Amino acid sequence: MNGNYGVQAIEFLIQALVGLYIGIVMARFLLQWVRADFNNPVSQFVVAATQPLLRPMRRYIPSIGGIDTSSLLLMLLLQTLELLMLYGLHGYLPALPGLLVTAVAQLVNLAINFYLVLLLILVVSSWIGSAGYSPILLLVSQVCAPLLKPLRRVIPPLGVFDLSVLVAFLLLQLGKILLVAPLVDLGRSLT
Repeated sequence: MNGNYGVQAIEFLIQALVGLYIGIVMARFLLQWVRADFNNPVSQFVVAATQPLLRPMRRYIPSIGGIDTSSLLLMLLLQTLELLMLYGLHGYLPALPGLLVTAVAQLVNLAINFYLVLLLILVVSSWIGSAGYSPILLLVSQVCAPLLKPLRRVIPPLGVFDLSVLVAFLLLQLGKILLVAPLVDLGRSLT
């Protein structure tokens, strides 16, 4: 039984706070990637929360091919910082290559989890119906569209059932197995 409750509490706080901010930066990246409605109140919150760190970065780091490289770099830096703090709590300093690979694996895992949650929101909202305009559901639909649109071309709906969401769930879970797990293993071998 681990009796170092203080270290566990600090780990929890680091993961919760840094992870939450990385999630907000990821939301901004995805909203920009799908060209979501930035007049939406949720989008405005995301922009306001990320602007203090992204504004100075954007002066020096250009977007490449429509991809917000500043947001990607900020996520990588924050994830690397989180890992360094967590390793540091245990008195361990990993090698930089392993640290970066592990950070990328964590970010890919977060992106997959992000989409899994968004798809779950879509499914639940379709069951209970929406009573009018919902700014959150609008953004969820916009962010999920690039994932679901190609699947819907191949998989026709069966009556009221949209099987493309189920296939997306399966593909995302396969991504965790075939992409995230090997990256985590590679990161461990390099640290």
